[in-house]
Amino acid sequence: MRFIVRVKIPTEAGNKNIQDPKFIQTLEEYINKVKPEASYFFEADGDRVSAFVVNMDSAEMIPAVAEPLFQGMNDNVEIHHVCRLMI
Repeated sequence: MRFIVRVKIPTEAGNKNIQDPKFIQTLEEYINKVKPEASYFFEADGDRVSAFVVNMDSAEMIPAVAEPLFQGMNDNVEIHHVCRLMI
């Protein structure tokens, strides 16, 4: 099943994360663990936002994908099941 993991990083937490020398390494470790088929980074409503397109075998994998973002980076996380339309 394909999911979009949308991560909204509040400005204050994002500023703190960027100043942490291990932030990029932590982000790379997360991406290597989750193995998204695509990753996007952008701004929305004045906050930093990331979106990852992730394939999961079942919804039971959601906590493993979401918890590192909640705990390690203080992010707001949304996970949406999506499907691709082939027209």
